[in-house]
Amino acid sequence: MNNLSAVERLKRQYFQLLDPEQLTLPPPEDLRLPEVQTQIFDDLFNELRLTYSPPERYKFRVLKRIVGALGEAIVDPDEDEISDDLSSSLAQYISQSLLSASAAAQQKIFLTYTAPTPSPNAARVTLLEAPSLLASSGTTGFRTWEAALFLGVFLTSEQGKSLVAGKRIIELGAGTGFLSILCAKHLGAKYVLVTDGSREVVTDAKANLHFNGLQDGKTIKVGVLEWGHALIGGAADCRQKDEVFDLVVGADVTYDQKSIPALLATLRDLFELYPKLQVLISATVRNEATIKSFLDGCDPNDLSLTDLNIPLPSSTSQTGFFIPVSTPIRVYMITCTGEAKDPFAP
Repeated sequence: MNNLSAVERLKRQYFQLLDPEQLTLPPPEDLRLPEVQTQIFDDLFNELRLTYSPPERYKFRVLKRIVGALGEAIVDPDEDEISDDLSSSLAQYISQSLLSASAAAQQKIFLTYTAPTPSPNAARVTLLEAPSLLASSGTTGFRTWEAALFLGVFLTSEQGKSLVAGKRIIELGAGTGFLSILCAKHLGAKYVLVTDGSREVVTDAKANLHFNGLQDGKTIKVGVLEWGHALIGGAADCRQKDEVFDLVVGADVTYDQKSIPALLATLRDLFELYPKLQVLISATVRNEATIKSFLDGCDPNDLSLTDLNIPLPSSTSQTGFFIPVSTPIRVYMITCTGEAKDPFAP
């Protein structure tokens, strides 16, 4: 587990709001130790120590599982005890009325994503999300999808950091802004332009900058950019005086086959502005036909595509940016092979 303590791993999973049944609890011999129970309460449930707390219904479900596991872990009832703090907190939740599951699903909630490094000071990104909501445009940008987390895992590797540090970056279809915030706050990006086609999603992404201390706008900016539309003018102006963008990132931007032609047109326009640009696309393979449509569209647009063949880590080996392993995710590097031409030149 890369020297990550069992409680720290549980804490990272908890604040990412993994399903309570999927949380990795410390082994019974550790769980029954008073000091471990104290750390679990302080790190997960002590409201005096928490800035962004999970929703009440989620905390209740996790507490219920932990206290149940504690009951099973006890070997000697005269020696082993369940923490008063944990049992009292559970009793309090049992006695109060909680939102129904359907009502809770409509709420915006805080999630904190921790980078997969053993350091207790690992990079963290806190986002306000609405996982069950759709924007009026039909987009699903109110939640962070697994392809973004997988690309985040790659970007926090040494190879990934070298692509980001000191570079100017554009994110397409940014949604919650997870990747942009990670690059701007933790990976040394010089400047990040966060774009999405939905005004509602962009509004929420701006709020997420604030939660991560990036509200001054010096190294990161958010704006609406609709694929297939002009790249200059407006808040998401992709052509800036005397500056060149180096990298474009996009996660789960290939899920809708109808939007792929517009996405390819935008990528081609960006390459015509910045011929040496590199593009990283992370794609969850839910439908092979949709992915094939994107891949087949690259060559006619003079786009060279390479599958980086990044292995998906097993569930047991993951220490941060936790990702479901049921569906494959691919990361592609795209460059331009054709003659560069500025689409805005007279």
